[in-house]
Parts: sequence; C-alpha cells; structure tokens
Amino acid sequence: MSCRAARSRIPRRPWISALKSNLPDALRHSHEVPDDVRRALARVRERCGAISRRIHWLTTTGSTNDVAAHLAELGAEEGTTVVAESQTAGRGRHGRTWFSPPGAGLYVSVVLRPAGELARRNPAALLTLASGVAVAEAVRTVTGLPAEIKWPNDVVINRRKLAGILAEGASQGGTLQHVVLGLGVNLQATAYPAEIALRVTSIEAETSRPSDRALMLAEILAAVSERYADLRAGRFDAILSAWRRLAWALGAAFVEWDSPDGVIRGRAEDIDEHGALLVRVGGRIERVVAGEIRWM
Repeated sequence: MSCRAARSRIPRRPWISALKSNLPDALRHSHEVPDDVRRALARVRERCGAISRRIHWLTTTGSTNDVAAHLAELGAEEGTTVVAESQTAGRGRHGRTWFSPPGAGLYVSVVLRPAGELARRNPAALLTLASGVAVAEAVRTVTGLPAEIKWPNDVVINRRKLAGILAEGASQGGTLQHVVLGLGVNLQATAYPAEIALRVTSIEAETSRPSDRALMLAEILAAVSERYADLRAGRFDAILSAWRRLAWALGAAFVEWDSPDGVIRGRAEDIDEHGALLVRVGGRIERVVAGEIRWM
C-alpha cells in the first residue's frame, strides 16, 4: 500500500469577547439570534453540549471560518458558533468559492479544541468524516431525503452537492490549538452560477417546499455535537461504520487524480481509520490523503 499524498437558555444577545477592540469588524455588528432559531436550539439543548452555547449571528461577513478562527485565537471557548445569513468570501477546499447569497443557505462555523488521542490522529480529517455523517443524518431526519456522503467533504443528493464541510486546524509549537469546523448547506432554490448550476442542489429543490432554516440548523448542530462526542470518546469505529453506511458509490465509483507520472485511475473501495480514501489501482491499493481527485 502506498500513500498519496434542565435545558439552558439560548442567550438573546451573542457573546462578545472582552477583547472587543480586537474583534473582526463583522462581530461589532452582530445581532440577536432570531426567535425561531432560539426556540429550535432550546429543544435540542441537551444534545448540543458546548456547541451553540455562545452564538454570533451575523447578517453578512466575508467568511464565517475566518471570524471563528479569529475568535479562537482570542481564546473563545469550545463550541463557540458563528452563523451568517450571507458570506461575501465563503470558501471550500483548495480556496474554491462557496456561493453564499442572503437567505439561501446555512453558513456556520464552530470553534473546537480537540485533545487527547483525537488531537494526535489527524483531527481535521476525522472531524470532516464525522461532520459529513452528522449533516447527512440531520438532513435525513428533518426531510427524509436520501442524503449521502462523497469523500472527502461533500454531502450529496442524487449525485448533486447539497452541503460542504471545511475543517481548518491551527497549531503552535507542534501542538494543536483549535480546529474551526465550517459547514455550508444549500437550503433554498436559487440561481446558482452557471459553472456549478448542474452540480448542486438544495433542500427546497429536492422537496418542492421551503426549508425550515431553524429546524435544520438545530438538528445539524445537535448531530455534529453527538458525532464529535463519539470522536472525543475514542469511538472512531462508530464514525467509520456510519460513514461507510452513508457513503455514495463506495466500492463502485471510479476516481482519478494527477500525479508526476500522469493520471492515475482506480476504484474507490474504502476509507481507513485516519480518513484516507483507499483506491484500487490494478493489483494494488493507493491511499489518497489529500489533493484533488475527480469522481467518474
């Protein structure tokens, strides 16, 4: 095998760091969590743990991941959550733009501080797997849609992208300080840019009815918290088993990627305990851990 590369109240005012003068400009204009969201979160409070206890609700920002990373650097506690109604510079893997128009989706980032074995095991990759499971499970619970996971970080319905996950870690002196977990979910049918229009979908497009933003956000955050608890407790096998159960075309689809020796193509067969994709190429298994792959 080779390697390639009693429920607590949701605060009406968002938490603001004591170091207010150092906060991103967007946070100086944060406002109250909408009432329907507060009510939905209150119903799942016991499932959410630390996640969403402190929420910054923004009308718009460049990137929720950037805001959450800034907060993490200022010492924000684990579970601090940033939600924006739109993003002007939302991004996915490899710096791709995440289309984030007002009111069309969920744009959420959560500050996490993995420790112990999880921090030593490639936490960003494992959090990506666990969050993919959580988002797919939440979509299935709320809508009944057959959401599936496509390695490494997409949730799809009928082969079209519904949601994406971006986990970004920061270390100091070789020690993990935090991971910002970004989630983008398409809720409402909208006019997507031509270059992505045929490859994406939304809850509204799949159900032919408006999506309940508050309910979806609450269920996703609760599911992420539960799957994060699995990781923290060392229940890695539970995450891997759930991921395989929800995986799109695993064992059947072919992928290809560029290498110094040319294009390599093989069948995506499995993932390993670290979240790498295992691809059968002829008589050998290639372990893909990063970089660009193209699903066939």
